[in-house]
Amino acid sequence: MSTPSSVTAYDPRYPIGKFAPPADITAEDLRFAIQTLAEEPEQLRDAVRDLSDEQLDTPYRDGGWTVRQLVHHIADSHATALHRFKRALTEDWPEVHGYNEGAFATLHDVTAPVEWSLEEVEAVHARWGMLLTHMTDEQWDRGVRHSQRGKMGLELLTMLYAWHSQHHVAHVTHLRVKMGW
Repeated sequence: MSTPSSVTAYDPRYPIGKFAPPADITAEDLRFAIQTLAEEPEQLRDAVRDLSDEQLDTPYRDGGWTVRQLVHHIADSHATALHRFKRALTEDWPEVHGYNEGAFATLHDVTAPVEWSLEEVEAVHARWGMLLTHMTDEQWDRGVRHSQRGKMGLELLTMLYAWHSQHHVAHVTHLRVKMGW
């Protein structure tokens, strides 16, 4: 007799699940993550295509950020990530600091047109992709010391930001389905 499989409840905070990197990151994992980062700008643009200002200013979940805030957050976060990568490639395990993402999401520039951040994401991801696809094995062994998370190698950071890209696009696409947009 078989037993019913457990059903995981949908959590709108984590539409694709929480970040869970593989125990050992393989070359294939990195290729997939780099491809994910390369596709992020187009996927994000597609996710918000033809949304009105009212729709952009709709929270993706109760108590969550608006779609507009999410787009600006991705631009902030991924520009920060590119900077961290470049520091890791030019310094010996530099210390990097977290920032208050929630406070960033309340600053006046989150009312700006999403196009500004979409263009920033495109530029950041183009430059980031150029770095990632030309890194040597020795460079992949580098990383940062995060003030809150400890040592994080560039392989792990690549996996994290690939997940982050999919995570936030899923927030928007799930909202569109829920709202019938």
